[in-house]
Amino acid sequence: MNRVARSRRFRRERVVPWSMWLRLAFGLAIVLATLIGAAFAPAITSHLPQEQDLTLRLLPPGANPAYLLGTDALGRDIASRLLYGARVSLLVGVLAVVIQGGVGVPLGIVSAYYGKRWDSLIMRFADVQLAIPVLVLAIAILGSLGPDLVKLIVVLGLTGWVTYARVARASTLSLRSGDLIAAAQAIGASDHRILLRHVLPNIGTSLIVIGTQQVAAMILAEAALGYLGLSVPPPTPTWGGMVVDGRDYLAFAWHVSTIPGMAILALVLSVNLLGDALSDWLNPLTRVQL
Repeated sequence: MNRVARSRRFRRERVVPWSMWLRLAFGLAIVLATLIGAAFAPAITSHLPQEQDLTLRLLPPGANPAYLLGTDALGRDIASRLLYGARVSLLVGVLAVVIQGGVGVPLGIVSAYYGKRWDSLIMRFADVQLAIPVLVLAIAILGSLGPDLVKLIVVLGLTGWVTYARVARASTLSLRSGDLIAAAQAIGASDHRILLRHVLPNIGTSLIVIGTQQVAAMILAEAALGYLGLSVPPPTPTWGGMVVDGRDYLAFAWHVSTIPGMAILALVLSVNLLGDALSDWLNPLTRVQL
């Protein structure tokens, strides 16, 4: 049976649960809406995020057609700040995960493939970092260096590599004891070729799933640091900063904090649902043979 026929047979025999499609559709819809809103924010909203009008401060949603989601304590349009703030959340979430994978995956593969001293050195260093919570370490570093977008991305990236390293190490260990690596070594393949052509493609599925989950975690971490004033400094809007801006007005202007808080909830939930659906799709245990 050729490759095309095998592919067609696989698609016929694979039964995907409807719940997976529901999670995928919901998560993808929210993520795409956020991406489109962040990318085309200047065209969608007629207000700049820093534009102030104290005569229109604390307007509730719907009170003024020009300010659909209301205004904050300085009369700034919450809708425009929400769209521009999405740029920070998405940028931090994606780039921090790229750094985490770029550091953690090679270290995990090297640790498992070469073993002995390399494994002991890398894993002991990972154990030390695991003893310190990521947010605590990020707060300590950003508190010393000062808040900044580049610093925030680098700090979250370099403090979260351990997850990738441990997953890559476990997956590589299982491959190393199999016939694939032994056959490649028997024909004289170099370590560099084995790692790039045989190990990395076979552990990519696990890393992709972990990556989607880590994007949600980094978005949440950025919001938490923004709430503490350790994310991007003003006047750049961030969702965490918007939540803290409205904490003194919850009794009579609930929308100032609640709307960005719901945006954080929706985006993190949608990314997690995407990761969960992707995990089900790539997991061979979910393939039901008819």
